[in-house]
Amino acid sequence: MTADTIATNTFSETTKDLLNYEWHTLSEQKVVQTLASHPEAGLTHEEATKRHQQMGANQLTGKSGKSSWLRFLEQFNQPLLYILLTAGVVTLLLRDWLDAGVIFGVTLINVIIGYIQEAKAEGAIAALSKAVTTEATLIRNGQKTRLASAELVLGDLVLLASGDKVPADLRLLSVRGLQVDESALTGESVPVEKATASLPIETPLAERSNMVYAGSFVSFGQAEGIVVAIANATETGRISQLIESSTNLKTPLTRNIDKFSKSLLYVILGLAALTFAVGLGQGESWIDVFKASVALIVSAIPEGLPAIVTVTLAIGVSRMARRKAIIRKLPAVETLGSTTVICSDKTGTLTENQMTVQKIYAGGQHYTVSGIGYAPDGEILMNGQPVDFNADGHIALWESLEAGLLCNDSHIEWGNGQWDLVGTPTEGALITAANKAGMTQANLEQEFPRIDTIPFESQFQYMATLHELDAKRSLNVIYLKGSVEAILQRCDRMFDAQGQLARLNPAAVEQEVADMANQGLRVLAFASKEVATKRSLNRNDIDQGLVFLGLQGIIDPPREEAIAAVKACQSAGIQVKMITGDHALTAAAIARQMGICSTEAQVFTGRQLAQMDEKEFAQAAEQGMVFARVAPEQKLHLVKALQSQGEIVAMTGDGVNDAPALKQADIGVAMGIAGAEVAKESADMLLTDDNFASIEAAVEEGRGVYRNLRKAIAFLLPINVGESMTILIAILLATALPILPIQILWLNMVSSIALIAPLAFEPKSGQVMQQPPRNPRERLLSGGLLQRIIAISVFNWLVIFGMFQWILQTTGNEPLARTMAINGLVAAEVFYLLSISQFLPSLVVRIQGKRTPVAYAPAIGIVVVVILQCLFSQWSMMNQVFDTTPLTFIQALICMGVGLPVVFIALILQRFDPLN
Repeated sequence: MTADTIATNTFSETTKDLLNYEWHTLSEQKVVQTLASHPEAGLTHEEATKRHQQMGANQLTGKSGKSSWLRFLEQFNQPLLYILLTAGVVTLLLRDWLDAGVIFGVTLINVIIGYIQEAKAEGAIAALSKAVTTEATLIRNGQKTRLASAELVLGDLVLLASGDKVPADLRLLSVRGLQVDESALTGESVPVEKATASLPIETPLAERSNMVYAGSFVSFGQAEGIVVAIANATETGRISQLIESSTNLKTPLTRNIDKFSKSLLYVILGLAALTFAVGLGQGESWIDVFKASVALIVSAIPEGLPAIVTVTLAIGVSRMARRKAIIRKLPAVETLGSTTVICSDKTGTLTENQMTVQKIYAGGQHYTVSGIGYAPDGEILMNGQPVDFNADGHIALWESLEAGLLCNDSHIEWGNGQWDLVGTPTEGALITAANKAGMTQANLEQEFPRIDTIPFESQFQYMATLHELDAKRSLNVIYLKGSVEAILQRCDRMFDAQGQLARLNPAAVEQEVADMANQGLRVLAFASKEVATKRSLNRNDIDQGLVFLGLQGIIDPPREEAIAAVKACQSAGIQVKMITGDHALTAAAIARQMGICSTEAQVFTGRQLAQMDEKEFAQAAEQGMVFARVAPEQKLHLVKALQSQGEIVAMTGDGVNDAPALKQADIGVAMGIAGAEVAKESADMLLTDDNFASIEAAVEEGRGVYRNLRKAIAFLLPINVGESMTILIAILLATALPILPIQILWLNMVSSIALIAPLAFEPKSGQVMQQPPRNPRERLLSGGLLQRIIAISVFNWLVIFGMFQWILQTTGNEPLARTMAINGLVAAEVFYLLSISQFLPSLVVRIQGKRTPVAYAPAIGIVVVVILQCLFSQWSMMNQVFDTTPLTFIQALICMGVGLPVVFIALILQRFDPLN
């Protein structure tokens, strides 16, 4: 049957029908038939054009979003911004253009930040589109051609070779030694070997060896495959849909501020209405009552709160950046401090992302290998002692290392201050192990030049190389490396501990393999065979009669600093869970080494999760510590399940498959070095060193930020509440206002902010990681903090109202009474700042000779406020603007004395609600 006939006679299924196919379960012939293609000639140009018009381009597309203007205007729909806008309108009515400009400026900054963050989803989809854009080699009309991947259609016959990016989802028709790097999609840490045989329907994505997926890379070999999914129907496309459907949850800070802002909004409006009604009821003019109501509104609105929140978070961002964590979204700083669960990827985050030989079994003896990564730093050890290769008894070990170095197509080179691998990670590990024994690839290849090679093919599970051994004796040697099953069946002898040839005991070797596998090691076997001089190598040469040399156990080892970081997180009450696409045995072994899990009951696979109902899944999410072989939607589901139980979830990842979960998490953490662009776009934080230890450092800084925010709130709100109480009681008692609206604005926008800003620079406590995370359901104004605010607010009211009434009754001078009341409040603020900051304690520590840095910021803030208050009280121009009057030295001392008792109140409160 011709290609033309096949390409047009059976392609009747709609695109929707084709999406329901489980392509990995079908035979190659059935796949070709279903897609009405041809296994050799592919599609005709006419049929391909027709399908392109019917199904569209092979490009990822997102849902149409809202217009830019609408998204921008929606950012104003926040209670906190209502308060800010109200404050701005009030200050405009008071004709205070400068303060109004500051308030509206703060509002605009908040709106712009929100607008930028909402555009992140679109950026993530665009990054995914770039990830799968490439060119493809395919066969149409029986001729090889090269087209942009966007031109591919269902049924196209695609050719793959080493170095290619897979342009669409393909069902493989033929392979030759094909290995594909699918780490970005599945999390598998090493290239996956591919085959063509049909698979059971329940086979998870990461184990579908007869499929390759868009965006993956061919690391070795060649293949032919037929396109079975394009654009959004690909696995990568499905992930893009998950990104769109996932919800970008608000942070604990923004949730608390929203609740607080709504409550505050209602309280302010209620008090203003009460003030207006009481004033009118007392027979006062509506103009005077209106001014009093405006004064109450201005006094109650914490204009400095958004500014100090922004400044505190920005400082946290700067501190985290110095510790290798780049924040892309300000509230994420605080979220880190309240994190209760960290879901971490394994490869490259908890581990080195450099395969390393750790165990060797050769000559019936056991060896360990020190050092990690591709650097040749380390030794071969036996019973804890370095192996002396000059002594007898290690011939099998030497031969095993030699085989791993020569039967190898990779190499390691020095560049940019580090050892870089050119080739596959497994072969890199073998090279490094041999280097630690003193071997070099260049020297051995010169001594035993390679003559011929049988490359690795998945159906044979081995690689073989032929080398010149001894020209004088007309001898060559064959080296094999591969799976234990493939090597053992070809061997009949092995080296014993004395280096003598002995009969092979397969059962003993298989037991060693099982022991290594239980430790999460990937095991490779090695063998050799001496043959007469020949110039080519064929499979008949290695069917039997080989000498078993040994086993090498390879793993991507955990980072030492990550182990310490996990322990620190656990001490701080934070659960660390591993979510990986790697094998369950490997993941569990690494998790045990890191102290993440201790029992098999805490390990779940993607296949197990897929069989659970919602209740069982939620239970597994909470109780499990290791989740292996999980699909992208399962990662997303795990994050949602944890969040539904009240957890604050930080999720780390580096691949396309991690992007939906990164976006859903309370804070998504992407790898800055190895991370896919779409993962970075979906994340709130990037790690510049791809190291879990940097997450722990960021959590530590985040907790410090929250403590500083708590101090700022404990400092700021009592000022506003004290002012509001003063206005309200003055109205109720029908007395003159102790403080005018414009004077309140001075206090709130100048003096208070100058004193509160230093709290943002406070150093974190040394005990910050020794305490459990705060309850994510905890209100912004928790019990202890609320009591503190009430106590200090009452004191501030007593200072303002009491000072005003005392001076007014003794002098009858309203401007003087108000000036002293304001300066008394500022003095109380200064003493209160000294009581809750670490300035004085750090001075004491410094005097005792320790090298703890002094927190100079409060001192600077106090100096600034003293200067400003001197101008406020003593400068004639300021007297005219703010209706104040100069003070004598004695009057200034009285103001200071009135504010001093707050120190003793703060010390008492510190025992019940410590802020440091």
